[in-house]
Amino acid sequence: MMDTHDTNLPEKPAELEEDKKMEEVSENISGEPQAENVTQEEKPTDATQTMTKEEILARLKEISADVATVDKQETDVLKQVFYKLHNAEQEVAKKAFIEKGGAEEDFSPIADALEEEFKSIMSIIKEKRNELNIEVEKQKELNLQIKLSIIEELKELVESPEDANKSYTEFKKLQQQWNEVKLIPQGKINELWKNYQLYVEKFYDLLKLNNEFREYDFRKNLEIKTHLCEAAERLADEQDVVSAFHQLQKLHQEFRDTGPVSKDLRDEVWNRFKAASTIVNRRHQEHFEELKELEIHNLDQKTVICEIIEGIDYSELANFAAWDNKTQEIIALQNKWKTIGFAPQKMNVKIFERFRKACDEFFQKKGEFFKTLKDEMAQNLEKKRELCEKAEALKDSTDWKTTTDELIKLQKEWKTIGPVAKKYSDAVWKRFIGACDYFFDQKNSATSSQRTTELTNLSLKKEVIEKLTAIDESTDAEEAIRVVRELMKEWNNIGHVPFKEKDRLYKLYHTQVDRLFDHYNISTSNKRLSNFKSSISNIQENSPQALYRERERLMHTFENMKNELQIYENNLGFLTTSSKKGSTLLTEVNRKVEKLKADLELVQQKIKVIDENIQEAQ
Repeated sequence: MMDTHDTNLPEKPAELEEDKKMEEVSENISGEPQAENVTQEEKPTDATQTMTKEEILARLKEISADVATVDKQETDVLKQVFYKLHNAEQEVAKKAFIEKGGAEEDFSPIADALEEEFKSIMSIIKEKRNELNIEVEKQKELNLQIKLSIIEELKELVESPEDANKSYTEFKKLQQQWNEVKLIPQGKINELWKNYQLYVEKFYDLLKLNNEFREYDFRKNLEIKTHLCEAAERLADEQDVVSAFHQLQKLHQEFRDTGPVSKDLRDEVWNRFKAASTIVNRRHQEHFEELKELEIHNLDQKTVICEIIEGIDYSELANFAAWDNKTQEIIALQNKWKTIGFAPQKMNVKIFERFRKACDEFFQKKGEFFKTLKDEMAQNLEKKRELCEKAEALKDSTDWKTTTDELIKLQKEWKTIGPVAKKYSDAVWKRFIGACDYFFDQKNSATSSQRTTELTNLSLKKEVIEKLTAIDESTDAEEAIRVVRELMKEWNNIGHVPFKEKDRLYKLYHTQVDRLFDHYNISTSNKRLSNFKSSISNIQENSPQALYRERERLMHTFENMKNELQIYENNLGFLTTSSKKGSTLLTEVNRKVEKLKADLELVQQKIKVIDENIQEAQ
């Protein structure tokens, strides 16, 4: 950066006056935005973010073959993305290890051949960069010596003023050589520039150029600076604002190294270049401000995810289904995390460590729960096997009343026992219900006296169907609805009919009920509940324990529907109505939630009906 100082010399040449303006504005061109560019964390582009580890290795191999022409930032970004993928794989492996019952402290990272290859390539790149840096430093020292020699030659021109006009050509040659030599040690820049400017000023003080020489210089300089202004103005349309900013720095250097223009055009040319520079700098500054805002927004989203996981009430996770549902939520949050970009650099590692800690705690507690659950399920299996033995000991009994009461008592006790391991659950249940079914089948065979009652019930149900058929459009709607409900209640209170007539009669009855429900717009839930009440007698026709089986099936359905409802309600928190597509999806999920709630209510009513029938049977 140019750094000139007044030397109190009278009538300084125009070139030196313009140098001072350049120094003043160069602070605006390469000041704060450039400093931010150095400290701002380089973010992966969308393309880099989606690269696989193999693609990253392929790109690094290309870089290792041509280190000198590739920005170090690209290498750093590739390294960052590679280890993001690598760490994600290790987390998956660790999670699987813990879910299988392993302790977190026993987990060993899996071997990764790609990581070894990655380290090898990075080592090559680092070695080549070190060699390149050594060469650059050597070149800087060489350039320093060259510029010192140029200053010495300028000093000789100044100290030999006999024919300064003839020395002008030599002076311009030295200026060109000075501008061609770029990099020098950082600590020598200011002092070297001051000495250079000192002798340039002295030369111009001695130089008495005729107007023809001076005007020629002015015209050439104007042509160069006009081109530089045009190039700076084109940068306003450059899509890559960071690239535009770096290009501006080079244009600024060229502008500074170019001599003055005529005094009447000097401010105009400079203001044009300055205005173009201001636009580029503003875009560059806004770009990084937007990045900062986005990073803060990303941090907020990641903080919310951490708070959700940290806020889990583990006391509510008392069974397998609850843990399974919560695990699906955690996995959904982990997938959501992957879609969120970087947080601010100083917080990026901290928020990830917080997230990982919360997830680790969840899976650790899950492992502890299942370890405890295994012991409890083993105890439950023993209890259920004992009930199987008791049921099997009673199945051949002919004391119908006493044994029936005892088996019903065993079935109630069965419901109070918790779950067993899945590989045993079906077998032990079939064993238990098989013994119960055998007894009740024998009981039914021995109690054929109910035949007369079934024939009476058949006649009564036929009368109900005839009454339902008689209701037509001429019947008052309110009166019709009242009659239908009374007839349905009457139907439900009538006992069993002969087995061979059951299906035909049931079909006739529901044909009429459905017709009337549809005609008088009675709710679907009421219809379904009424149909279920009608089917209760059919369910328990063969054996009372059939009601218990139906109740257990309904309880299983109820739990599944409740879990599904919970997942839908959780997913509502991830949806947004900011887009048309998001709004449509939100409406659809809400519709499903309402339907599930209605279905849950219906299942609860059915369970209640079964419980009432079981109580009456006792």
